[in-house]
Amino acid sequence: MKFTLYALLLSVLTISSCKEEKQVKLPPQKLKVIEITPRTVPIYREFVGQVYGKSDIPIRARVEGFLDDIHFKEGSSVKKGQLLYSIDPDPFKQDVATEESRLAQSKTNLIQKESDLERVEPLAEIDAVSKRELDMARAQRDAARSEVRAAKASLELAKINLGYTKIYSPLNGLIGKTLAREGEFVGKNPNPVILNTVSRVDSVRVQFFLSENDYLLMAREYKAAKEEKFKEEDSKENVQLILSDRSTYKHKGHIDFIDRNVDPTTGAILLQASFPNPDRIIRPGQFGRAKINIRNAENALLVPQKCLKELQGDYSLFVVNEENKVENRAVEIGLAVDDFRLIKSGLKPGEKIILDGIQKVRAGMEIVPDLVEFESRTVK
Repeated sequence: MKFTLYALLLSVLTISSCKEEKQVKLPPQKLKVIEITPRTVPIYREFVGQVYGKSDIPIRARVEGFLDDIHFKEGSSVKKGQLLYSIDPDPFKQDVATEESRLAQSKTNLIQKESDLERVEPLAEIDAVSKRELDMARAQRDAARSEVRAAKASLELAKINLGYTKIYSPLNGLIGKTLAREGEFVGKNPNPVILNTVSRVDSVRVQFFLSENDYLLMAREYKAAKEEKFKEEDSKENVQLILSDRSTYKHKGHIDFIDRNVDPTTGAILLQASFPNPDRIIRPGQFGRAKINIRNAENALLVPQKCLKELQGDYSLFVVNEENKVENRAVEIGLAVDDFRLIKSGLKPGEKIILDGIQKVRAGMEIVPDLVEFESRTVK
């Protein structure tokens, strides 16, 4: 019985030893690796911005009155000089008639005063009237002339106000929803003063803010490169617009405005980029992200983010040495560049790292490296 038990134990140990021997003798796995090559990489940042039309002109009621009619379709295209609104003109016509009457009276009075002066002047030459009477006649004539000028100005103002009862489009563009309807009293708070807005949208402006640190970084980078990318005359389109659905707008823009100062309350500075909008897809009021090159990283070492392992904030990756053995290498990471990460330290140019299957790899393991190129859809 004991012999049988010993024989069974010996056979189990023999089988186990054979399995271990077979595991040790497994051939090295073939794994995909990439070689690290330094290169110059543009570093991009995205900044939340708001879209404005090339021109956004508020349509104002410049006189008070009841809105008579609306002469456009909301949300449609309008032409420069097109009639948009009309305000009841009757009170203003009455003002014009009153001022015309006043002007006529002033002209009649002027004629009378000039006639009086013409009679007094010959008499004054022969001392038939005193010099005081002559001076008074001249003063009355001059006062009558001033009254005529004042009456003409008042009439002109009344005509201008009458003209303001017709409101026209100041430019070609899109008009929005009206803020007042027929019959409403407009032109005085709290009644509507701004009735609508017309926007020119064949080109749009995107305004966004940079932190002071980002601005200084960009300014120094451009100055070092002796470029003037902040000026409107720079024809290079170097700003991308990321829309709310994360799609990239097909037209690139350029920075054409930087505010004169950093806002001391936020520590940010306002920038503006202009984009062509020939299809009128982009509308004022939209939000998007301005993607802009803040600097260029020279001789940068990039690794795909999928190659990195993270444990409690420490990062590492698997490096294949000259003996085709795997090393677990701690690295210091930098900024993310799309699906890559910049490596600050821990990696040298020309070294190879494992691209796929890092879950199955362990330090000291021998592999057969299959050198491939990692294809990125965003970084070329």
